[in-house]
Amino acid sequence: MTRGERSLEELYRDDPERADALVFGRGTGLNRRGFLRGAGLAAMSAAVGGGIPYAAMMPGGLIPAAFAQGNEPKGPQYLSFPGKSDKLVVLGERPLVAETPEHLLDDDTTPTDRFFIRNNAQIPDAAREPDGWKLVVDGEVNQKLDLTLAELKSKFARVTRRMLLECGGNGRSFFTPQARGNQWTNGGAGCAEWTGVRLADVLRAAGVKPSAVFTGHYGVDRSLADASKDALSRGVPIRKAMDPNNLMVFAMNGEPLPNVHGGPVRLVIPGWPGSVSSKWLTRIWVRDKVHDGAGMGGTSYRVAIKPMVPGDTPDPSNFRDLESMPVRSIITSPANGTSFGKEVREVKLRGAAWAGDLTVRQVDVSIDYGASWRRAMLQRPNNPYDWQRWTATVRVPTEGYYEIWTRATDSRGIMQPHIAGNWTPQGYGVNPMHRVAIRIA
Repeated sequence: MTRGERSLEELYRDDPERADALVFGRGTGLNRRGFLRGAGLAAMSAAVGGGIPYAAMMPGGLIPAAFAQGNEPKGPQYLSFPGKSDKLVVLGERPLVAETPEHLLDDDTTPTDRFFIRNNAQIPDAAREPDGWKLVVDGEVNQKLDLTLAELKSKFARVTRRMLLECGGNGRSFFTPQARGNQWTNGGAGCAEWTGVRLADVLRAAGVKPSAVFTGHYGVDRSLADASKDALSRGVPIRKAMDPNNLMVFAMNGEPLPNVHGGPVRLVIPGWPGSVSSKWLTRIWVRDKVHDGAGMGGTSYRVAIKPMVPGDTPDPSNFRDLESMPVRSIITSPANGTSFGKEVREVKLRGAAWAGDLTVRQVDVSIDYGASWRRAMLQRPNNPYDWQRWTATVRVPTEGYYEIWTRATDSRGIMQPHIAGNWTPQGYGVNPMHRVAIRIA
């Protein structure tokens, strides 16, 4: 494309079939797969760097996976931050937001330096005396608790769990038309070992009253627009707050919780949007009504009850809070764009899958654009809310360009969609199938 022309992403986002015709000279048959003319196939083969053995199954209007990510004209901006990998991709600088490319999520436990970053304001200064950090639990409780971090550590049983934390906007970039917010692909997720005390134990020590309905969480980060206001203050229903897997965390992967990840103490409320897992935690307010802090209500961290027309004006009464995150599977090896020698006929795959409050029932993979699927080997989670690693081996018939697709099915039988559905203006709950491109040449 020449300078000033629209990007490939923009063309496919606005009119996929027209983009096929405009960019590759492609048309499809009545089944909307394959190529009507040889010129279109030749143009796409040249663009992806090889013949396409399963061209007859390729869906029309689908941007090739080789170009589907990182298509900004100037390329991705990589992170430069103390203690963090320089392979993380910056999505926002003020506040700092960075995602982890899928191939960097190939460890059973996500290393701290590869863990994604999500902030809603500038990062506060690190605590000079972490054990002196003060926490309050108040509201609809029999006894207000004023605790230092040292007291929290000494008065309650310590627990270590490997649990997935995921941004509510993970996958937002896959929506058409584009939704507001940071344009996450699949990298707004990570599965670390968290050490802390059970939130439920602390709430029981305070004595939750029968009138309690919701929690409200507060940290020290302040709004960028108005420093007198909270940057974010979300909460969860009491039924979720009492889940024994929720932790008040002070260590990550065996080390004191880093400041960039909310240290010296934060909440980890697994299975739900990461925005309820407040960082730099100072207060838990137990309330007799649904919390109304910053980031609650409207369309913030909410999804449509009845599907809305993409791009239409939202009706606030048609929205509910996003609670359990949707099922998702990612391919962590090979990386998108990997090339193998022309003699290779077997490709070993690795990945991870998760499903919010639920578990993953199965993971399937395809190399022929979803025309056929084969089951992957799926591991059990180590503990609730751990992700489930999976492996598979696929055979390719010849040299050429291939796309590997993966989809997961949760314990209710709900499967990842082919493309992002249930559009919302702020782009929450997005979970289309993950695709990576490989070349055998």
